[in-house]
Amino acid sequence: MPQDSSPGVAEGTGLSIAPHRPTEDAIALVVGSLLLSFGVVFLEAVGAVSGGLAGVAFLVSYSSGWPFGVAFFIVNIPFYALSLLRMGWQFTLKTVVVVVLVSAFAEVHPLFFEIERIAPLYACLLAGVLLGMGMLVLFRHRASAGGLGILALFLQDRLKWSAGLVQLAFDSIIVLAALLVTDVATVLASVAGVVVLNVILAMNHRPGRYFG
Repeated sequence: MPQDSSPGVAEGTGLSIAPHRPTEDAIALVVGSLLLSFGVVFLEAVGAVSGGLAGVAFLVSYSSGWPFGVAFFIVNIPFYALSLLRMGWQFTLKTVVVVVLVSAFAEVHPLFFEIERIAPLYACLLAGVLLGMGMLVLFRHRASAGGLGILALFLQDRLKWSAGLVQLAFDSIIVLAALLVTDVATVLASVAGVVVLNVILAMNHRPGRYFG
């Protein structure tokens, strides 16, 4: 169901709430996308993966040689229809913009800096923080990084399930599939990063906690 962006009253608070302004949304989309793309750079540097469709994109990239940005954009395409039907055109448009920005930033960053040495566990934990904070910014501005994030938000809106916990269930399956393309140690480091990401979401994006 499309999201209502008109001002309203926060349930149980009596406080009047107003939607974010377009300029605030635009800035948030860029900031959130930058955080996500930096997380991608750290994961790529050690051959690790994340959860969600980003994780799927990593698997496609590692196994096919495609750039991550290309794989990430392509695997998200089928989910735009779900987003449009269930979350509304504004959410879908924001999400498409985010996917394009993350895909572009992930390819541009290596032109400006290279990571010559970084421990896999450290890279994955740092990436988990960056991805979690990036997704939190996007969620609070009624956007996502596409794919399973759309489904997680839809289930939260309809069934009041925590978006973080829903994402964690999907992520567990995807990270296990990484055993097909990388070693056990890197997969374990990836799992640690995914846990950090989802703990951040579970603590900070519960239904009814945030208004605006």
